[in-house]
Formats: sequence, structure tokens, C-alpha cells
Amino acid sequence: MKRKRSRESYWRLVWRQFRKNRFAMAGFVLVLALCALAVLAPCIAGSVPLVAQWKGRWIVPVWRGLPEGWNVAEATHVVMPPIPYSPTEYDLQATLIPPSAAHWFGTDDQGRDVAARLVHGTKISLTIGFVAVGLAAAIGIVIGALAGYYGGWVDIIVSRAIEVMYCFPTFFLILAVLAFIQPSIYNIMIVIGVTGWPGIARLIRGEFFKLRDQEFVAASRVTGAGDLRVMFRHMLPNAIAPVLVSITFGIASAILVESGLSFLGFGVPPYEPSWGGILSQSRDFIDIAWWLTVVPGCAIFVTITAYNLVGEGLRDAIDPRMRE
Repeated sequence: MKRKRSRESYWRLVWRQFRKNRFAMAGFVLVLALCALAVLAPCIAGSVPLVAQWKGRWIVPVWRGLPEGWNVAEATHVVMPPIPYSPTEYDLQATLIPPSAAHWFGTDDQGRDVAARLVHGTKISLTIGFVAVGLAAAIGIVIGALAGYYGGWVDIIVSRAIEVMYCFPTFFLILAVLAFIQPSIYNIMIVIGVTGWPGIARLIRGEFFKLRDQEFVAASRVTGAGDLRVMFRHMLPNAIAPVLVSITFGIASAILVESGLSFLGFGVPPYEPSWGGILSQSRDFIDIAWWLTVVPGCAIFVTITAYNLVGEGLRDAIDPRMRE
């Protein structure tokens, strides 16, 4: 029999500590559910059949699209998504219908199903959050690593750049930039990512300052490893833990920023389903269509809370003082 290892790996220890936090695990499960909802959005809400038998053969239109010459009247055994409405199709005969069995979360002023727009808005919000924070993390890790490893004038320039970025409120800086470019999903991701790197850079800089005089760093230099290999092969894995916590909080912040921008009309184009866009529509109908405010507001609140719970749980799991 193999002897049981007496020492756990670092990340296994972090995961074991993370699982003890019930609120963090609840947030983690909710985040996984939101990710699954975003990936499977076409299967949950849409006007395209999931599976259908047409002209004697089975087809899967939800993934491969409708075949040429498609006629629903000729199809048999048609299986529609649970929410059989497209998030972008209008129905002016079904405007501002309250929640019902036909429309779970009601319709908006143009007859679009709110539940379908909410499901597909999950994909947009999570995509913007992950991509924007990924871009910010890439920029922050490189800049912070250079400042922490070399120090001197490199550190002075990076520190002053971080201080300058902190002088400007991020949200208003994003608004100022978007005022000169066309609002789109890609522009929003780029702007949020380019303006969100200072916090991550400051964390990496501090961690590299602590690690650059360690024995394993000196040993890697002695073996002839170059600066880039020392920084990103040996030092970065030992400095990445606090950055993961910052990334988790950053995703929640990016989703909130995107919702605010869409609410103000600077975010996702109106024809694209987004939580902030649904909230923006509710301003003119807040007295007669309460669901346009409550439904996307609850979605934003639950998502932000889930990511914050995961971030706090990860922070406590990484902190040695919180372990038994």
C-alpha cells in the first residue's frame, strides 16, 4: 500500500479551507450555475428548435442553424427551448405583459420576452466580466512584475503611473473614453480592461518585492535562467494567490460597470440583451411595469453577491491566519 502523503499541496490546502466556508461554497455553486446558464443560453431561451424531425431526418437547429428550405409546418417532433422566445424579436401585440405562464418574467415595451433577454444577458455580462478582467490581469501582472523585479527607476515610473490612474474615478474615466468611440461589447471589454490594471499591478509589485531576494530566485539566476524565466516561471506562481482574489472581485466590479454603462446608454447597443439595458427601459414604465426593474436588478444583485462571496472565501482560505 502506498503511504499517505503527510503534506498537502498548497492549492489543495486552500481548497479544503475554502470548502469549510458555507457562504463561499454557495457563491461558488451559484457562479457555476450562471456560467452554465451563459453557455447553454441558446438551449434555454430562443425561437429555434432544439431538436426536430424534418424530411425524414433528425436535425439540431439550435447548434447548427436552420437548414435551407426550413418550414416548421413540415417538421415533426419539434422540441422547443423552455423559453420559446428570441431575445431580439419584437411583438407589438404583447407589450408590457406582466409575468405569466406564457412569459415568466413578462415582456418589455416592444414585446420582447424579459426572461429570454435575461438569459442571453447573462452570457454578455459574464463574457464582459471575464474578458475585461483577464485583459486587466495580463497588463497588471506584466507591469507589476517589472516594477517589483527590477525596482529603481522602473518601479518609480510604474508607481507614479498607478498613482495617476487612481486619481481618476474609473467609471467616469470609462465614460470619457466611450464618449469618443462607438459603444460595443468589444470596446467596453477593452476600456474596462485597460483601466482596471492598477490594483493587480500593485499586488504583483508587492509580492515580487518580497520574493526577489529569496533563495530559490537566487538559485534560478545562478543556473543561468534569464530575467523573464525567473519572473514568470519561478516567481509568478508564488505571487499569484492574492491576484486571484483581486480577479474575483474584479469580475463582479466589471459586471456592475457594464450594467451601469448600459443603463446610461454608453454600454451594449440597445438591440443586444443586457441587464443594464433592461433596467434602462424600466425608467419610463416604473409605475406600470415593475418587473422591468425587479428582475434585472435581482439578477445583478445575486451575481455580484455570489462573486463577492467567492472572493471573500478565497481571501480567507489563502490567509494562513484563518486556517485551523
